[in-house]
Amino acid sequence: MTLFINACVRKNSRTRRLADCLLKKLDEPFTEVRLDGIRFPVTDEDYLDTRDRLIAEEKFSDPAFSRARQFAGADRIVIAAPYWDLSFPASLKQYFEHINVRGITFTYTPEGIPKGLCRAKDLYYVTTAGGNYVPEEYGFGYVKALAAGYYGITDVKLIQAAGLDIDGADVDRIMDEAYSVIAQAI
Repeated sequence: MTLFINACVRKNSRTRRLADCLLKKLDEPFTEVRLDGIRFPVTDEDYLDTRDRLIAEEKFSDPAFSRARQFAGADRIVIAAPYWDLSFPASLKQYFEHINVRGITFTYTPEGIPKGLCRAKDLYYVTTAGGNYVPEEYGFGYVKALAAGYYGITDVKLIQAAGLDIDGADVDRIMDEAYSVIAQAI
């Protein structure tokens, strides 16, 4: 099962169009998680105490961990996240905070090194940006580091269209180049 994590909020999102093309090319069933429809609980002391207690008691079937279990059980992950405000949407960061669960998505070795527990063989990160300044460490690099360092997903691919809002940009050409990357990526 492919898990599609959709962090797009605009009705005519270019990132979503690229992700839709990728999902069509993958040609397999997928489950969509629309982050704009989730109201994540506030990460305050009460929340953390409850979460820590559930983890310590290994109550991983608790509903609080449903998203973590879904992520860990996926065969493939597709994330659609536009690049704005120097990163991806805040809802994606909140999502990661809720799925990063010791005992479900990762564990620690006796030496304290994270070891991934996720089943996914690969992860696609799809993004678009209005400008050309898209530092990897503010978006894709962060997700790639989590995937490899915590979740055990080492095949992480970037599909990106940047420079879309620069005056005089040939938006159709830029998007076509990204669609071409998708056609060759599978």
